[in-house]
Amino acid sequence: MVTIKKLSLLILVFFTILSCNNDDDTNNDATNETQCNYQGFSYLDNNNNDQTLIAESELNTQYFPNASNGPYGAPGIEIASYTGTTTLFFTTNVIALNDTGTGLITIDNGTEQTVTVTCQRAGTAIGDEVRLDVVYGSVEVEFCVIIDEVL
Repeated sequence: MVTIKKLSLLILVFFTILSCNNDDDTNNDATNETQCNYQGFSYLDNNNNDQTLIAESELNTQYFPNASNGPYGAPGIEIASYTGTTTLFFTTNVIALNDTGTGLITIDNGTEQTVTVTCQRAGTAIGDEVRLDVVYGSVEVEFCVIIDEVL
């Protein structure tokens, strides 16, 4: 079972070989620069190799367009995984392109953690791609997911 502390430790172990995430490099050659070629909950290592923590196929992404049913009482995104070896629940109302704010993440039913979220690709319909940078301390990971449901 991977907790947020274990996840942080796992990523921090690799931190010395991590570079920027897989979509925001300055050379315009990152794997997810223009589209989510590598989907899921991932990071980019120093050798420009995508590393997936949870595959997109194990993630369920819900978009809530209305304040009445979205997270935090506002429109938002919920991403969950309960089918793999690692469980995850993530919510944020950072859904507009280039917005930065907070989100909440829980891994393996551990303590809910507040993370910084930047929306790098916004979507509103089933099948749309959503890309969110997630920062926890000095660890940067990315959700590159497809909206499964609009509620």
